[in-house]
Amino acid sequence: MCRNIKTLFNFDPPATEDEIHAAALQFVRKLSGFNTPSKANEAAFNTAIDEVAAVAQKLLSSLVTNAEPRNRQIEIERARIRSIKRFGPSAK
Repeated sequence: MCRNIKTLFNFDPPATEDEIHAAALQFVRKLSGFNTPSKANEAAFNTAIDEVAAVAQKLLSSLVTNAEPRNRQIEIERARIRSIKRFGPSAK
């Protein structure tokens, strides 16, 4: 799985359309192997992004859970701590 695709379900506030679109873009890039498609493939690439985003939105809106929604700021801080443990503090 592409590391740039983040979990979008069960957050407060919910995932935005931009976040879902960004995840769809990363997914299509990963599948196609293109960062930017050629002019010949641009229409198919953009259609795939729109369709994946629509399916992702449908999935996220249909999922249910009894768990409390996760706080974005807390999750960002946890990810930062994991990164420091894994790679060490960044040089500034």
